[in-house]
Amino acid sequence: MEQQETLFGRACADRGWERPAAFLAAFTQAARMIGEPVKLTARQYRRWCMPHPPRPRQRAWRVLHAMFGVNPADLGFPPAPYGEINPCTFLITDEIEESDVKRRTFVATAMGTAAGATLGAFTPAEAVGTPHVQELRAGLRALRTLGDAHGGTEVRSLAVRHLIRIRRVIEAGSYSESIGRQLRLLAGEAANRCAYLHFDACDQDQARHYWHEALAIGTTLDDDTLKAQALAMLGLQANYQKRPRQALDVLGAARRHAESIGSPVLLSIIASREADAFSLMGDHPAANARLAQAMRLMEHPQRGRRAPEWTAFYDRAEIEVSQAHMLTEAGKHRAALPYYQAAVTHTRGAYGRNLAARQFALADKFLKAGEAEEGAAAALTGLEHLSEVSSGQVRARMVEVRDALLAVDTADAREAADAITQRLRAPRPGPPPLDAA
Repeated sequence: MEQQETLFGRACADRGWERPAAFLAAFTQAARMIGEPVKLTARQYRRWCMPHPPRPRQRAWRVLHAMFGVNPADLGFPPAPYGEINPCTFLITDEIEESDVKRRTFVATAMGTAAGATLGAFTPAEAVGTPHVQELRAGLRALRTLGDAHGGTEVRSLAVRHLIRIRRVIEAGSYSESIGRQLRLLAGEAANRCAYLHFDACDQDQARHYWHEALAIGTTLDDDTLKAQALAMLGLQANYQKRPRQALDVLGAARRHAESIGSPVLLSIIASREADAFSLMGDHPAANARLAQAMRLMEHPQRGRRAPEWTAFYDRAEIEVSQAHMLTEAGKHRAALPYYQAAVTHTRGAYGRNLAARQFALADKFLKAGEAEEGAAAALTGLEHLSEVSSGQVRARMVEVRDALLAVDTADAREAADAITQRLRAPRPGPPPLDAA
Protein backbone atom coordinates (compact mmCIF):
# COMPACT_ATOMS: atom_id res chain seq x y z
CA MET A 1 0.00 0.00 0.00
CA GLU A 2 1.37 3.42 -0.98
CA GLN A 3 2.32 5.63 1.95
CA GLN A 4 0.01 8.62 2.49
CA GLU A 5 1.55 11.96 1.49
CA THR A 6 2.05 14.37 4.39
CA LEU A 7 2.92 18.07 4.66
CA PHE A 8 6.35 17.23 6.02
CA GLY A 9 7.02 14.59 3.37
CA ARG A 10 5.98 16.95 0.57
CA ALA A 11 8.19 19.74 1.98
CA CYS A 12 11.15 17.35 2.06
CA ALA A 13 10.48 16.20 -1.50
CA ASP A 14 10.34 19.82 -2.70
CA ARG A 15 13.91 20.26 -1.44
CA GLY A 16 15.27 16.94 -2.66
CA TRP A 17 15.36 15.48 0.86
CA GLU A 18 12.90 12.61 0.37
CA ARG A 19 15.61 9.96 0.80
CA PRO A 20 16.61 9.42 4.46
CA ALA A 21 20.32 9.84 3.67
CA ALA A 22 19.75 13.21 1.95
CA PHE A 23 17.56 14.49 4.78
CA LEU A 24 19.95 13.33 7.50
CA ALA A 25 22.87 15.08 5.77
CA ALA A 26 20.90 18.34 5.54
CA PHE A 27 19.71 17.98 9.15
CA THR A 28 23.28 17.42 10.40
CA GLN A 29 24.51 20.47 8.50
CA ALA A 30 21.71 22.67 9.85
CA ALA A 31 22.32 21.46 13.40
CA ARG A 32 26.00 22.33 13.11
CA MET A 33 25.27 25.76 11.65
CA ILE A 34 22.91 26.82 14.45
CA GLY A 35 24.92 25.17 17.19
CA GLU A 36 22.39 22.52 18.28
CA PRO A 37 24.11 19.26 19.36
CA VAL A 38 21.40 16.89 18.15
CA LYS A 39 21.51 13.74 16.04
CA LEU A 40 18.78 12.03 14.06
CA THR A 41 18.30 8.45 12.90
CA ALA A 42 16.67 7.22 9.71
CA ARG A 43 13.96 5.60 11.86
CA GLN A 44 13.07 8.97 13.44
CA TYR A 45 12.93 10.59 10.03
CA ARG A 46 10.52 7.90 8.76
CA ARG A 47 8.29 8.43 11.80
CA TRP A 48 8.16 12.16 11.01
CA CYS A 49 7.04 11.32 7.46
CA MET A 50 4.02 9.34 8.75
CA PRO A 51 0.56 10.84 9.30
CA HIS A 52 0.23 12.22 12.86
CA PRO A 53 4.00 12.33 13.53
CA PRO A 54 5.35 12.69 17.08
CA ARG A 55 6.43 16.15 18.19
CA PRO A 56 10.22 16.57 17.88
CA ARG A 57 12.21 17.43 20.97
CA GLN A 58 13.24 21.04 21.51
CA ARG A 59 16.65 20.84 19.85
CA ALA A 60 15.35 18.92 16.84
CA TRP A 61 12.45 21.39 16.61
CA ARG A 62 14.90 24.28 16.29
CA VAL A 63 16.87 22.48 13.60
CA LEU A 64 13.69 21.81 11.61
CA HIS A 65 12.79 25.48 11.96
CA ALA A 66 16.21 26.39 10.53
CA MET A 67 15.90 23.94 7.64
CA PHE A 68 12.40 24.87 6.49
CA GLY A 69 12.11 28.43 7.77
CA VAL A 70 8.65 27.89 9.24
CA ASN A 71 7.24 26.74 12.53
CA PRO A 72 7.33 22.90 12.32
CA ALA A 73 3.70 22.93 13.42
CA ASP A 74 2.94 24.21 9.91
CA LEU A 75 4.49 20.98 8.58
CA GLY A 76 2.05 18.76 10.45
CA PHE A 77 3.83 18.30 13.78
CA PRO A 78 1.95 18.78 17.07
CA PRO A 79 2.45 22.42 18.11
CA ALA A 80 4.93 23.28 20.84
CA PRO A 81 3.68 25.61 23.59
CA TYR A 82 5.08 29.12 23.25
CA GLY A 83 7.71 29.74 25.88
CA GLU A 84 8.94 26.17 25.60
CA ILE A 85 10.62 26.86 22.25
CA ASN A 86 11.76 30.34 21.30
CA PRO A 87 10.23 31.13 17.89
CA CYS A 88 13.22 33.29 16.93
CA THR A 89 15.87 30.62 17.35
CA PHE A 90 15.47 29.23 13.85
CA LEU A 91 17.59 31.98 12.32
CA ILE A 92 20.95 30.90 11.01
CA THR A 93 23.35 33.54 12.32
CA ASP A 94 24.92 36.21 10.17
CA GLU A 95 28.34 35.44 11.63
CA ILE A 96 28.72 32.14 9.77
CA GLU A 97 31.60 32.47 7.34
CA GLU A 98 30.14 31.61 3.94
CA SER A 99 33.27 30.11 2.47
CA ASP A 100 31.78 27.45 0.22
CA VAL A 101 28.97 27.44 -2.29
CA LYS A 102 27.09 24.54 -0.73
CA ARG A 103 26.82 26.30 2.61
CA ARG A 104 25.73 29.55 1.02
CA THR A 105 23.11 27.71 -1.05
CA PHE A 106 21.82 26.01 2.08
CA VAL A 107 21.56 29.35 3.90
CA ALA A 108 19.79 30.89 0.90
CA THR A 109 17.25 28.08 0.83
CA ALA A 110 16.57 28.26 4.54
CA MET A 111 16.37 32.03 4.63
CA GLY A 112 14.29 32.28 1.49
CA THR A 113 11.80 29.79 2.80
CA ALA A 114 11.69 31.60 6.13
CA ALA A 115 10.97 34.91 4.47
CA GLY A 116 8.35 33.44 2.19
CA ALA A 117 6.46 31.24 4.62
CA THR A 118 6.46 32.99 8.00
CA LEU A 119 3.06 32.82 9.72
CA GLY A 120 1.67 30.69 6.95
CA ALA A 121 -0.81 29.15 9.40
CA PHE A 122 -2.28 32.47 10.61
CA THR A 123 -6.07 32.66 10.55
CA PRO A 124 -8.15 35.84 11.01
CA ALA A 125 -9.92 34.41 14.05
CA GLU A 126 -6.62 33.92 15.86
CA ALA A 127 -5.57 36.48 18.48
CA VAL A 128 -2.27 38.04 17.48
CA GLY A 129 0.31 38.21 20.26
CA THR A 130 4.00 38.65 20.90
CA PRO A 131 4.97 35.24 19.41
CA HIS A 132 3.41 36.22 16.07
CA VAL A 133 5.27 39.53 16.08
CA GLN A 134 8.49 37.67 16.86
CA GLU A 135 7.98 35.31 13.93
CA LEU A 136 7.24 38.17 11.56
CA ARG A 137 10.33 40.00 12.76
CA ALA A 138 12.41 36.84 12.35
CA GLY A 139 11.23 36.60 8.73
CA LEU A 140 12.29 40.21 8.18
CA ARG A 141 15.75 39.45 9.57
CA ALA A 142 15.95 36.46 7.24
CA LEU A 143 15.15 38.71 4.29
CA ARG A 144 17.87 41.14 5.32
CA THR A 145 20.41 38.32 5.53
CA LEU A 146 19.34 36.91 2.18
CA GLY A 147 19.44 40.27 0.44
CA ASP A 148 22.86 41.11 1.87
CA ALA A 149 24.25 37.84 0.55
CA HIS A 150 22.57 37.61 -2.84
CA GLY A 151 21.25 41.02 -3.93
CA GLY A 152 17.77 42.27 -4.67
CA THR A 153 16.76 40.97 -8.10
CA GLU A 154 15.47 37.59 -6.96
CA VAL A 155 14.86 38.35 -3.27
CA ARG A 156 12.45 41.25 -3.77
CA SER A 157 9.48 38.96 -4.50
CA LEU A 158 10.01 37.30 -1.11
CA ALA A 159 10.06 40.68 0.60
CA VAL A 160 6.84 41.80 -1.09
CA ARG A 161 5.15 38.56 -0.05
CA HIS A 162 6.27 39.10 3.54
CA LEU A 163 4.95 42.67 3.55
CA ILE A 164 1.60 41.47 2.18
CA ARG A 165 1.47 38.89 4.95
CA ILE A 166 2.06 41.58 7.60
CA ARG A 167 -0.66 43.75 6.05
CA ARG A 168 -3.05 40.80 6.15
CA VAL A 169 -2.38 40.26 9.85
CA ILE A 170 -2.93 43.98 10.53
CA GLU A 171 -6.22 44.06 8.63
CA ALA A 172 -7.68 40.72 9.72
CA GLY A 173 -6.16 40.07 13.14
CA SER A 174 -7.38 40.75 16.63
CA TYR A 175 -4.77 42.35 18.88
CA SER A 176 -4.05 44.88 21.60
CA GLU A 177 -3.06 48.49 20.93
CA SER A 178 0.56 47.69 21.80
CA ILE A 179 0.69 44.72 19.42
CA GLY A 180 -0.98 46.82 16.75
CA ARG A 181 1.75 49.42 16.94
CA GLN A 182 4.44 46.74 16.73
CA LEU A 183 2.76 45.24 13.65
CA ARG A 184 2.59 48.63 11.93
CA LEU A 185 6.23 49.32 12.71
CA LEU A 186 7.08 45.94 11.18
CA ALA A 187 5.09 46.87 8.08
CA GLY A 188 7.16 50.04 7.81
CA GLU A 189 10.42 48.14 8.23
CA ALA A 190 9.30 45.55 5.66
CA ALA A 191 8.41 48.35 3.22
CA ASN A 192 11.91 49.78 3.69
CA ARG A 193 13.36 46.35 2.93
CA CYS A 194 11.19 45.96 -0.19
CA ALA A 195 12.36 49.39 -1.32
CA TYR A 196 16.06 48.62 -0.97
CA LEU A 197 15.75 45.30 -2.79
CA HIS A 198 13.93 46.99 -5.69
CA PHE A 199 16.59 49.72 -5.64
CA ASP A 200 19.32 47.09 -5.99
CA ALA A 201 17.32 45.44 -8.78
CA CYS A 202 17.30 48.83 -10.62
CA ASP A 203 13.51 49.19 -10.32
CA GLN A 204 13.67 52.75 -9.02
CA ASP A 205 9.97 53.63 -9.29
CA GLN A 206 8.96 50.69 -7.11
CA ALA A 207 11.78 51.43 -4.68
CA ARG A 208 10.55 55.01 -4.28
CA HIS A 209 6.97 53.75 -3.81
CA TYR A 210 7.94 51.48 -0.94
CA TRP A 211 10.16 54.09 0.74
CA HIS A 212 7.27 56.55 0.62
CA GLU A 213 5.03 53.88 2.16
CA ALA A 214 7.54 53.39 4.99
CA LEU A 215 7.78 57.15 5.49
CA ALA A 216 3.99 57.45 5.65
CA ILE A 217 3.81 54.71 8.29
CA GLY A 218 6.58 56.37 10.29
CA THR A 219 4.78 59.71 10.11
CA THR A 220 1.47 58.17 11.17
CA LEU A 221 3.13 56.47 14.15
CA ASP A 222 5.43 59.45 14.84
CA ASP A 223 8.39 57.08 14.89
CA ASP A 224 11.71 58.82 14.29
CA THR A 225 13.62 55.59 13.60
CA LEU A 226 11.33 54.58 10.75
CA LYS A 227 11.28 58.09 9.28
CA ALA A 228 15.06 58.44 9.51
CA GLN A 229 15.59 55.13 7.73
CA ALA A 230 13.23 55.91 4.86
CA LEU A 231 14.69 59.40 4.37
CA ALA A 232 18.29 58.17 4.58
CA MET A 233 17.54 55.58 1.90
CA LEU A 234 15.75 58.10 -0.32
CA GLY A 235 18.95 60.15 -0.04
CA LEU A 236 20.95 57.13 -1.18
CA GLN A 237 18.67 56.72 -4.18
CA ALA A 238 18.88 60.42 -5.07
CA ASN A 239 22.69 60.22 -5.06
CA TYR A 240 22.58 57.08 -7.21
CA GLN A 241 20.38 58.91 -9.74
CA LYS A 242 22.70 61.97 -9.71
CA ARG A 243 20.24 64.27 -7.92
CA PRO A 244 22.54 65.58 -5.16
CA ARG A 245 20.47 68.64 -4.19
CA GLN A 246 17.42 66.50 -3.57
CA ALA A 247 19.65 64.07 -1.68
CA LEU A 248 20.82 66.86 0.65
CA ASP A 249 17.21 67.90 1.30
CA VAL A 250 16.01 64.45 2.36
CA LEU A 251 19.26 63.63 4.20
CA GLY A 252 18.91 66.86 6.19
CA ALA A 253 15.43 65.73 7.24
CA ALA A 254 16.81 62.27 8.07
CA ARG A 255 19.50 63.85 10.25
CA ARG A 256 16.93 65.84 12.24
CA HIS A 257 15.05 62.66 13.07
CA ALA A 258 18.28 60.75 13.74
CA GLU A 259 19.48 63.35 16.23
CA SER A 260 16.52 62.55 18.46
CA ILE A 261 17.51 58.87 18.33
CA GLY A 262 21.13 59.56 19.26
CA SER A 263 22.82 56.67 17.43
CA PRO A 264 26.35 57.52 16.23
CA VAL A 265 26.15 54.81 13.57
CA LEU A 266 22.94 56.18 12.08
CA LEU A 267 24.28 59.74 12.12
CA SER A 268 27.48 58.53 10.45
CA ILE A 269 25.52 56.85 7.63
CA ILE A 270 23.66 60.09 6.96
CA ALA A 271 26.86 62.17 7.07
CA SER A 272 28.62 59.84 4.61
CA ARG A 273 25.71 60.15 2.17
CA GLU A 274 25.75 63.92 2.54
CA ALA A 275 29.46 63.73 1.68
CA ASP A 276 28.56 61.80 -1.49
CA ALA A 277 25.99 64.46 -2.42
CA PHE A 278 28.45 67.33 -1.93
CA SER A 279 31.08 65.52 -4.00
CA LEU A 280 28.55 65.04 -6.82
CA MET A 281 27.96 68.80 -6.72
CA GLY A 282 31.70 69.45 -6.91
CA ASP A 283 31.80 71.00 -3.43
CA HIS A 284 34.82 69.00 -2.27
CA PRO A 285 35.57 71.00 0.93
CA ALA A 286 32.02 70.39 2.17
CA ALA A 287 32.28 66.73 1.14
CA ASN A 288 35.54 66.32 3.06
CA ALA A 289 34.01 67.97 6.14
CA ARG A 290 30.98 65.65 6.10
CA LEU A 291 33.13 62.56 5.58
CA ALA A 292 35.40 63.60 8.46
CA GLN A 293 32.28 63.91 10.61
CA ALA A 294 31.14 60.42 9.55
CA MET A 295 34.54 59.01 10.50
CA ARG A 296 34.57 60.74 13.91
CA LEU A 297 31.14 59.35 14.72
CA MET A 298 32.39 55.83 14.00
CA GLU A 299 35.36 56.16 16.35
CA HIS A 300 33.02 55.34 19.25
CA PRO A 301 29.94 53.70 17.70
CA GLN A 302 28.88 52.19 21.03
CA ARG A 303 28.30 55.58 22.60
CA GLY A 304 24.78 56.95 22.65
CA ARG A 305 21.78 54.82 21.88
CA ARG A 306 22.02 51.46 20.18
CA ALA A 307 22.04 51.57 16.39
CA PRO A 308 18.87 50.43 14.58
CA GLU A 309 19.05 46.84 13.38
CA TRP A 310 19.04 47.77 9.67
CA THR A 311 22.37 49.64 10.06
CA ALA A 312 24.33 46.41 10.68
CA PHE A 313 25.85 46.65 7.17
CA TYR A 314 27.69 49.88 8.01
CA ASP A 315 31.34 49.38 8.86
CA ARG A 316 34.88 50.35 7.94
CA ALA A 317 34.42 49.21 4.34
CA GLU A 318 31.49 51.61 3.88
CA ILE A 319 33.65 54.55 4.96
CA GLU A 320 36.36 53.44 2.54
CA VAL A 321 33.83 53.30 -0.29
CA SER A 322 32.74 56.86 0.52
CA GLN A 323 36.36 58.02 0.41
CA ALA A 324 36.80 56.31 -2.95
CA HIS A 325 33.61 57.92 -4.31
CA MET A 326 34.82 61.39 -3.35
CA LEU A 327 38.16 60.93 -5.08
CA THR A 328 36.44 59.47 -8.15
CA GLU A 329 34.09 62.44 -8.44
CA ALA A 330 37.15 64.68 -8.25
CA GLY A 331 38.66 62.77 -11.18
CA LYS A 332 41.39 61.24 -9.00
CA HIS A 333 40.94 57.63 -10.09
CA ARG A 334 44.44 56.48 -9.21
CA ALA A 335 44.12 57.97 -5.70
CA ALA A 336 40.79 56.17 -5.27
CA LEU A 337 42.31 52.75 -5.97
CA PRO A 338 43.73 52.03 -2.46
CA TYR A 339 40.36 52.83 -0.89
CA TYR A 340 38.47 50.47 -3.22
CA GLN A 341 41.08 47.79 -2.58
CA ALA A 342 40.72 48.28 1.18
CA ALA A 343 36.91 48.16 0.91
CA VAL A 344 37.08 44.82 -0.92
CA THR A 345 39.44 43.46 1.73
CA HIS A 346 37.28 44.64 4.63
CA THR A 347 33.89 43.56 3.25
CA ARG A 348 32.46 40.89 5.53
CA GLY A 349 31.69 37.45 4.11
CA ALA A 350 27.95 37.72 4.71
CA TYR A 351 27.74 40.67 2.29
CA GLY A 352 28.24 38.83 -0.98
CA ARG A 353 26.35 41.43 -3.02
CA ASN A 354 28.56 44.26 -1.75
CA LEU A 355 31.73 42.26 -2.35
CA ALA A 356 30.82 41.65 -6.00
CA ALA A 357 29.84 45.31 -6.53
CA ARG A 358 33.06 46.59 -5.00
CA GLN A 359 35.23 44.20 -6.98
CA PHE A 360 33.78 45.47 -10.26
CA ALA A 361 34.09 49.07 -9.03
CA LEU A 362 37.76 48.34 -8.39
CA ALA A 363 38.13 46.95 -11.92
CA ASP A 364 36.48 50.08 -13.30
CA LYS A 365 38.86 52.37 -11.41
CA PHE A 366 41.90 50.41 -12.55
CA LEU A 367 40.78 50.91 -16.14
CA LYS A 368 40.08 54.62 -15.62
CA ALA A 369 43.55 54.96 -14.08
CA GLY A 370 45.10 53.41 -17.20
CA GLU A 371 45.96 50.09 -15.51
CA ALA A 372 44.43 47.76 -18.10
CA GLU A 373 46.12 44.54 -16.94
CA GLU A 374 45.09 45.08 -13.31
CA GLY A 375 41.57 46.05 -14.41
CA ALA A 376 41.19 42.84 -16.39
CA ALA A 377 42.43 40.76 -13.46
CA ALA A 378 40.06 42.53 -11.05
CA ALA A 379 37.14 41.92 -13.41
CA LEU A 380 37.90 38.20 -13.59
CA THR A 381 38.08 38.09 -9.80
CA GLY A 382 34.69 39.81 -9.70
CA LEU A 383 33.19 37.02 -11.78
CA GLU A 384 34.26 34.55 -9.10
CA HIS A 385 32.01 36.35 -6.60
CA LEU A 386 28.88 36.05 -8.74
CA SER A 387 27.93 32.40 -8.20
CA GLU A 388 24.91 33.36 -6.08
CA VAL A 389 24.59 37.12 -6.59
CA SER A 390 21.60 38.46 -8.52
CA SER A 391 21.75 42.26 -8.47
CA GLY A 392 20.66 44.68 -11.16
CA GLN A 393 23.21 47.22 -9.98
CA VAL A 394 26.06 44.72 -10.10
CA ARG A 395 24.94 43.65 -13.56
CA ALA A 396 24.95 47.27 -14.75
CA ARG A 397 28.46 47.74 -13.39
CA MET A 398 29.55 44.56 -15.20
CA VAL A 399 28.32 46.03 -18.50
CA GLU A 400 30.29 49.23 -17.86
CA VAL A 401 33.46 47.29 -17.11
CA ARG A 402 32.96 45.00 -20.12
CA ASP A 403 32.57 48.02 -22.44
CA ALA A 404 35.67 49.68 -20.95
CA LEU A 405 37.65 46.47 -21.46
CA LEU A 406 36.54 46.25 -25.10
CA ALA A 407 38.04 49.67 -25.67
CA VAL A 408 41.46 48.36 -24.57
CA ASP A 409 43.36 46.48 -27.25
CA THR A 410 45.19 43.86 -25.17
CA ALA A 411 44.82 40.10 -24.90
CA ASP A 412 44.05 40.25 -21.16
CA ALA A 413 41.34 42.86 -21.67
CA ARG A 414 39.70 40.88 -24.49
CA GLU A 415 39.77 37.70 -22.40
CA ALA A 416 38.12 39.45 -19.44
CA ALA A 417 35.54 41.18 -21.68
CA ASP A 418 34.62 37.84 -23.29
CA ALA A 419 34.25 36.21 -19.87
CA ILE A 420 31.93 38.99 -18.68
CA THR A 421 29.87 38.75 -21.89
CA GLN A 422 29.41 35.01 -21.39
CA ARG A 423 28.33 35.61 -17.82
CA LEU A 424 25.83 38.29 -18.85
CA ARG A 425 24.29 35.86 -21.33
CA ALA A 426 24.02 33.04 -18.80
CA PRO A 427 20.63 32.37 -17.18
CA ARG A 428 20.18 34.21 -13.93
CA PRO A 429 19.95 32.13 -10.73
CA GLY A 430 16.38 31.28 -9.81
CA PRO A 431 14.74 32.57 -6.62
CA PRO A 432 14.69 30.51 -3.44
CA PRO A 433 11.52 28.48 -2.81
CA LEU A 434 8.61 30.64 -1.63
CA ASP A 435 6.53 28.16 0.31
CA ALA A 436 7.30 25.37 2.75
CA ALA A 437 4.79 22.94 1.31
